[in-house]
Amino acid sequence: MSAAPAPASIFAVELLGELIRRGVRDVVVCPGSRSQALALAAAAAERSEAIRLHVRLDERSAGFFALGIARETGIPAPVIVTSGGAVANLLPAALEAYEARVPMLLLTADRPAELRGIRSNQTTAQPGLLRATRLMLDVPAPEFSESGDLRRDGVRDPGVLASRALAAATGAPGAAPAGPVHLNLAFREPLSGTAGFDAMIADGFAAAREEAVSGTALRADPHPGFDRSERYEHGGDALTVVIAGADAGPEAEAFAHAAGAPLLAEVVSGARFGRETITGYATLLDDPEIGGLTERAVVFGHPTLTRQVTALLLREDVEVIVVDPHTGPGVDHVNPGNRARIVREATVAEGFSPRTLHRWLGLWVLPDRELQRARTTVHEPDLSAATATGYKERNAYARAEVATMREPITRELLAESVWRATWPHDRLVLAASRLVRVLDALAAGRKLTVHANRGLAGIDGTIATAIGVAAASQGDADPARAAGITRVLIGDLALLHDAGSLLLPEGETAIRIQLIVGNDGGGTIFDGLEVAGAADREAFDRVMFTPQRVALAELAAAYGWEYRRIETRSELERLLTEPVTGPCLVEAPLAR
Repeated sequence: MSAAPAPASIFAVELLGELIRRGVRDVVVCPGSRSQALALAAAAAERSEAIRLHVRLDERSAGFFALGIARETGIPAPVIVTSGGAVANLLPAALEAYEARVPMLLLTADRPAELRGIRSNQTTAQPGLLRATRLMLDVPAPEFSESGDLRRDGVRDPGVLASRALAAATGAPGAAPAGPVHLNLAFREPLSGTAGFDAMIADGFAAAREEAVSGTALRADPHPGFDRSERYEHGGDALTVVIAGADAGPEAEAFAHAAGAPLLAEVVSGARFGRETITGYATLLDDPEIGGLTERAVVFGHPTLTRQVTALLLREDVEVIVVDPHTGPGVDHVNPGNRARIVREATVAEGFSPRTLHRWLGLWVLPDRELQRARTTVHEPDLSAATATGYKERNAYARAEVATMREPITRELLAESVWRATWPHDRLVLAASRLVRVLDALAAGRKLTVHANRGLAGIDGTIATAIGVAAASQGDADPARAAGITRVLIGDLALLHDAGSLLLPEGETAIRIQLIVGNDGGGTIFDGLEVAGAADREAFDRVMFTPQRVALAELAAAYGWEYRRIETRSELERLLTEPVTGPCLVEAPLAR
């Protein structure tokens, strides 16, 4: 480390201070040489209690961890990495953040201009490497002017950089949505050094924390003003359904309630509650006497879970209204048939009565209740037998109850039990696996906080995302929000794909998380595809099902997680009612 102040360190401290001043609360660091000034600045900010610092060894995992924090808080958690391959490992999380519209800020260290293009060690063409970004800036190496201050020409002004980066990362209605921002920061040797400035740096971070705007100030106004051409006003008697896809949020439920229309809300939507909610919507959409009568669909969020919704939106006899507050060049919208009307807001016309669609809603509600009764895994004891006076009746009741408690766990029982055991102050994270689709067909309406990476609907990074959600929610200043636990419903392949994220660094606050793994020995989600019936069975299993026999108990032990194995209904019920005090990996064996 240099004995004199280094431009790299002064720049890093000022940039981080400006981010803190604008509301950043969490910073994620991966170790590396070229990024040392940023990493040491983050450590100093943590000592000043200006941020919560999280250290991760794997840049891919770090990116998804930051994604989880931003999903929970709406505020980006800057990720600091070194140069070279470290940057490329951020791409999976950046792509998910881009497609899912989640705030993300990636700070990558790089060689200065004179070391590029000459095959310098750990050097590649980093600008543009993370192609899916809302903003990318290649920032020249910081240097002192003749007066001894940082040069602030062009994009090297830390205040300007922080302001532009956070504005682009958090998005705004009427403009581009939230997403990843990449600041590629060149650093010239000496790579760090703060001699004589340490006390000043500590005071500066403390001041930045005191001056910081409220975290909510970074979030875009959810109710901007729209002109009439950008607004859909619901009226008339067209047979309308409201579709809520991933991250639709409570606005979808509020509109469905005001319109009196059936709410077809995916379990990952954040809108699956309220009296208009239709649990078995996929089945009813296939019914020509119910779904077949639909004349209009109003879409919120990003629907991804069922083919039936896509088929509905492709029907030429259905008017499609897509509600998306974001516009601008390069912004994609849900529009399967390329004929949807895109609006920024949906309201109910003045004087419209939700009773207009009363019979239409009833046409969905009654058969949906029948479906729920037929599909639910909830056990209802025979109370008449339990209170019978005859010995034989009571004995038969006792045997039936014992048999029920010994029932092996099925996908349906696992998914529905986890859903029902989750409380509003908890967090539920759903992996892209067969289980999320099983749950979508079963889950009764409940107002829960659900997270899922449905931007690309991939299995990558699920564990890291969930740990980020847990760290952010359990570190919330509101004691009621911080009191919950995080449950993760995940398949075995999604677990193994992100197993490295099980590593929890020493010295960081312990999290309360249950990683509930439905282990059916491979990718059974592919068994439902047409190819499963047409392909050679041996070839299909090798390249699609991809069987695995990993010993999950040993995997949990290697990373210091508690391990539980549950095989029956009674063991599942006991698990979901016990207190969660730390990280626990729960294995539930399932039949293929």
